[in-house]
Amino acid sequence: MKQFSIILIVVALLFGSCNSETIKLSENDYLVFGHFYGECMGEGCVEIFRLEKDCLLEDTNDTYPSSVNFYNAKYINRSISDFEKTKDLLSYFPDDLVKENNTVIGQPDAGDWGGIYVEYNYNGVHKFWLIDKMKNNVPAKYHEFIDKITVKIQQLQK
Repeated sequence: MKQFSIILIVVALLFGSCNSETIKLSENDYLVFGHFYGECMGEGCVEIFRLEKDCLLEDTNDTYPSSVNFYNAKYINRSISDFEKTKDLLSYFPDDLVKENNTVIGQPDAGDWGGIYVEYNYNGVHKFWLIDKMKNNVPAKYHEFIDKITVKIQQLQK
């Protein structure tokens, strides 16, 4: 009987630890992410991507984002392998970001170190943020997300 109880506890812990709150994109939902650098030359200065339910798109406008309006993009499809590289990004999205009242967090690109653009359109909530890449200027609760976005962009640039 003790063995059965132990097995039951282990199974309950295993299933209980799964995150059922993972965001799943529907047809109209998406996450836009990217980086921007003002004092920069070349195609990699502004890289903006749109992650949808079944695909990844890349912006071809490559314009510096505004702090007062959503990014105006013109998208083209990326490969399925690029989608596979980025599809888990939403699982790192910090819930507190949606609660932010300001669209600018920190001082993005103030010292030519760049910024992160994030646009969130999920379940009727549509918001965007410009986030400082200098993590000392940003609350620690966003650091992991900033790091993940940076890694994803690096993987897509290879």
